[in-house]
Amino acid sequence: MSIVDRGWPVWRRLMKGHTLAYRVTGGVIGHRFPGAPPSLLLDHVGAKSGTTRTTPLTYLDDGDDVVIVASKGGNPHNPAWFHNLRAHPDVTIQVGPKRRQVHARVATEEEHARLWPKVVDLYSGYADYQRRTEREIPLVILEPRA
Repeated sequence: MSIVDRGWPVWRRLMKGHTLAYRVTGGVIGHRFPGAPPSLLLDHVGAKSGTTRTTPLTYLDDGDDVVIVASKGGNPHNPAWFHNLRAHPDVTIQVGPKRRQVHARVATEEEHARLWPKVVDLYSGYADYQRRTEREIPLVILEPRA
């Protein structure tokens, strides 16, 4: 088991604290940290369980859309939330104090080519994550729902 795999239980606990602080303060705490990219809360439904889950993620604004990165720290497998979005693409996000209804879809090849340099500019660690894995790290576009 790699160091990345062994670190996920600790990382999950930290993210629960992040999520709680973000939600309780309406995004005042957790949306932005000095020197770090902004984060949102993604409310999604488990593909198999049907359980509602919340995941804090770094995001990039792209016009009216929001882009999230299914990196899982360069793990060989996509994160669970990615599979959940494939099964249940209509989700809710919280960006700062605002909650929005969005539809998730995987970026096309052309969109990925355009957006990947932008997400690496946002957080340079994504380039390292991509080097760690053989899979192409998916980008997910969250489009506003009417």
